[in-house]
Amino acid sequence: METLGNKYITVAYDLYTTEDGERDLVEQATAERPFQFISGLGTTLDSFESQVAGLATGDKFEFTLTAEEAYGEYVDEHVIELPKHVFEIDGKFDSERIFAGNPIPLMDSEGNRLNGTVVEVKDEVVIVDMNHPLAGADLTFIGQVIESRLATNEELQGMVNMMSGEGGCGCGGNCGCGSGDEEGGCGCGSKEEGESCGCGGGGCGCH
Repeated sequence: METLGNKYITVAYDLYTTEDGERDLVEQATAERPFQFISGLGTTLDSFESQVAGLATGDKFEFTLTAEEAYGEYVDEHVIELPKHVFEIDGKFDSERIFAGNPIPLMDSEGNRLNGTVVEVKDEVVIVDMNHPLAGADLTFIGQVIESRLATNEELQGMVNMMSGEGGCGCGGNCGCGSGDEEGGCGCGSKEEGESCGCGGGGCGCH
């Protein structure tokens, strides 16, 4: 039995940013390890979904999202200093994970999970950049739709369960919430910032 409206979409693509007229390849989702998602659930950028949701299996695409349509402009005020003790485990600073260039999961005062990138570790504070790694960049996606069909109830329920933290993909693999693991593309189509590749979430989840 299939749901109406929600599509199960699998895409392979090369993702480029453009600076000074030069394209820079920042991510690849291959046919063997594609980016997968279910439309209509808000797990991908709306601007990304709108470009591919109407395409059919086998269709090729090339489009550019402006920074405003993608991850927004870079905001200097989003680079913050956090007390070093925040990153202690059993009274010891977590130097294995907290080092320059490493993405880290954080939580705000309301319990919302966020992601940042360590800029610098100082004597008393850790400087963290809360901007998305692709903030300020125009993103060009060049690729092909591997599969596009109506999602089954099982797949849809699996995604809903995963989004609510109950686990279980139900998507036949990479859930397409921007998974950055070895099973799929890093998912810069993902709405969430990430722990891998700077774009998508780790594992199956939208964290």
